[in-house]
Amino acid sequence: MEASKRLSRLTKSNLEIFSIVWLDTCVNLVQENPDVQQRIRATINHLEIFSAKDECEQYIRSVHPNDQIIFIVDCQSGQDIVPDIHQLPQISSIYIYCLDKQKYEPWTKSFSKIKNVIAHVDELIEQIQSDQTKRVHNRHNETLSIDFFHANESSEQSSTALNGQFIHSQLLINCLLRMKLSINDKNELISLCKEEYNGNPRQISIVGEFETNYSPDRAVWWYTRDSFLYKIFNKALRMQNIDVLFLFRFFLRDLEQQLKQYKCSSTIRVYRGQLISNNELNKLKASIGQFISMNSFLSTTIDRDVALFFIGDIHSLDDELKPILFEIDVDPRLDGTKPVADITSLSYFHAEQEVLIMLGSIFRLTDLHQDENEIWIGQMTLCSDNDHHLNQVFEFMKNEYGTGETDLLSFGHKLKDMGRFDDAGKYYRRLLNELPYDHKDVPRCYHNLGNMAFQKGDYDSSLQWYNKSLDIWNRTLETNDPLLATGYNNIGLVYDDQNDSKKALEMYEKALQIWKQKFGENHANIAKCYNNIGVVYRKEKNYHTALKYYQKALSILQKLLPVDHPDLGLPHSCIANIYYYMGEYDLALHYHEQAHRIKLKTLPSQHSSIANTLENIGLIYECKGDLQRSLSYYRNASDIFHHTLPSTHPNVIKVEQSVNRILSKIMSECALHE
Repeated sequence: MEASKRLSRLTKSNLEIFSIVWLDTCVNLVQENPDVQQRIRATINHLEIFSAKDECEQYIRSVHPNDQIIFIVDCQSGQDIVPDIHQLPQISSIYIYCLDKQKYEPWTKSFSKIKNVIAHVDELIEQIQSDQTKRVHNRHNETLSIDFFHANESSEQSSTALNGQFIHSQLLINCLLRMKLSINDKNELISLCKEEYNGNPRQISIVGEFETNYSPDRAVWWYTRDSFLYKIFNKALRMQNIDVLFLFRFFLRDLEQQLKQYKCSSTIRVYRGQLISNNELNKLKASIGQFISMNSFLSTTIDRDVALFFIGDIHSLDDELKPILFEIDVDPRLDGTKPVADITSLSYFHAEQEVLIMLGSIFRLTDLHQDENEIWIGQMTLCSDNDHHLNQVFEFMKNEYGTGETDLLSFGHKLKDMGRFDDAGKYYRRLLNELPYDHKDVPRCYHNLGNMAFQKGDYDSSLQWYNKSLDIWNRTLETNDPLLATGYNNIGLVYDDQNDSKKALEMYEKALQIWKQKFGENHANIAKCYNNIGVVYRKEKNYHTALKYYQKALSILQKLLPVDHPDLGLPHSCIANIYYYMGEYDLALHYHEQAHRIKLKTLPSQHSSIANTLENIGLIYECKGDLQRSLSYYRNASDIFHHTLPSTHPNVIKVEQSVNRILSKIMSECALHE
């Protein structure tokens, strides 16, 4: 094997937060020794082995900053690579394996993450095991994943963008908790874990124990145990790994039910000692008086001294980490609060006075200050789900998914609304494979797969899926069924994007005829269809007719929807486009900024709809001659498109052309002034 290649990847993925990376360029100790590999993986499952510095460093830099790498390196290679990677947040600890400890130890003193220089492999493994046991037991030092909600309308837009992520994280949790369960749910999770821990006898044994002995009344016991279950579940929550969270849906529901059963009955104050990054601290400083929510269950204690103990020695901290003590006031008697329970009697560790706060709980950060010991004190109050400023929008959107059990179809819809089109398509296909051929949801799956193909710019596939659904609906439904109108409307969208305005208008008129007959004039679907007709006339440069349809659409939606509903963003954007084409740039900018404000508050920050608006604002600033501001908006749009769409998508290509065009104009202007 070439030296530049990775020597070994012992597991296909890393579903846990911690991993071990071993750069072994000299003694070839670990690659040729399965016993060493197995002993290491008994503590930290995911092991990557490299023989070349460049390949190793490239891999380390590719790991998500919220993951934690335990890095082992020989003494000679360590002198080369440690200065380059020491500052990376994903590097948790470094161990130098060196036969000549006395010779090489001096250079390590200037690197705080180097824990030891060790000459014997048994000693190395023992120290890694000991240190990791301390880390695992002190779960409070894991990175927090926090969503922020800024209710203040005068807040900077950069902070307002966090609101959409806040709402959709809440909706995703709500959807998973209401997911219809089946007897196979646990088996799918067990299969994943057996594959993940293949070759790791210790963890495979615990997986087998879970398979045999798990029951819903032991959910908290399993959650608090140091095992594969907590490690995988917690990382999936923090990283929003949709596929893994889906497999944990039964466990999530069991945990919620146990917390409800044992929830606290009176007002209490609980504490959590935590290390946080400077970036997290700055976000908290900007959020005093605002709402926050944790993307994980929050482990706390009623003993302030215990919480402070978990912070550890603050004088030995890395510059990037800051100690914080959260003081949380909880009144479980408030309506709409998520459950908070004293789990001392349920926990794997009975001796700890632990209070567990439900995933997705909402807090108001009332104060943040530093005490005399240089520990940050964050004072928070547990809030009702009904307290936050966008509750009207949140409830409206939640009701769109119903109040009963959710299923794969509604789960796919939730992912689609989050802009996660590939994930949504995956679950539509899964449902399609599970249903009998004559089930009523089969054409719905076809139709939604058409939606996903359309969003990705694959118009031929989109038309195929739409026509498959329409073929079934035409045979099985009444001629005025609203589902037929939905099919006609979406086929019209495809024809419009293919610049076939005649066919597009025919489809829209068919849809309108059915919807008006069924719902009357004031319905959201009719408004959306008016908007689509406006797009056709705008492309034909019939701007006044287009504006008329856009305004009709906006008028209907404003009567039906909460003021900040994301669907109001589209007609604002379309009206802005008309004013742009009419040369009314200030009016165009006004409507685009209105659309941007709405979308930022109610959509995830990486949603492609936000990118569309950013691109349009960039275009207006380009026309106004403000090239620097135009470039900023184009680049922000490009970042989102690259995150959500394939590189061949027309939107990606178009915005890249815009960025290059602006750069060329800026260079030309600079040349003129030289």
